[in-house]
Amino acid sequence: MTTVLGQHLLVEFYNCNAETLDDVAGIEAHMNAAALACGATIVQSTFHRFEPWGVSGVVVIAESHLAIHTWPEYGYASVDLYTCGEDIQPDAAYHYLKEALQSEITETQMLKRGNLDLIKARLEKRLQAPSASGFQELEASSKLLKGGA
Repeated sequence: MTTVLGQHLLVEFYNCNAETLDDVAGIEAHMNAAALACGATIVQSTFHRFEPWGVSGVVVIAESHLAIHTWPEYGYASVDLYTCGEDIQPDAAYHYLKEALQSEITETQMLKRGNLDLIKARLEKRLQAPSASGFQELEASSKLLKGGA
């Protein structure tokens, strides 16, 4: 089994409620609730309503971020649910948003981010062929490989 640093769930929400998609305060509340539903820790959120319609925003979570872009005129929303750590469940955020946006059709794609085996292998290769940036960089990389901070 490959260990990854994060999961990135990309979601297409179709045939959503247009009024919901155009309500900046409502979208922000739904995205914050989705973050809590998946077990994330909210750091900050920022949202913007466009003229004549549409909302974009992001909820920064301690474990990464949740982002949304809405097109009320098409009943469509594009959502990224990027989470790090084993305890955060992006599927829970997806299910919450599907209901909140009243989406009739969805498409999803799950990306595994940060293959830890590959990261360690590349870091090991880097240690074997030092760059011109010096000893401190190598020392920090070596500590990471050994599991230290």
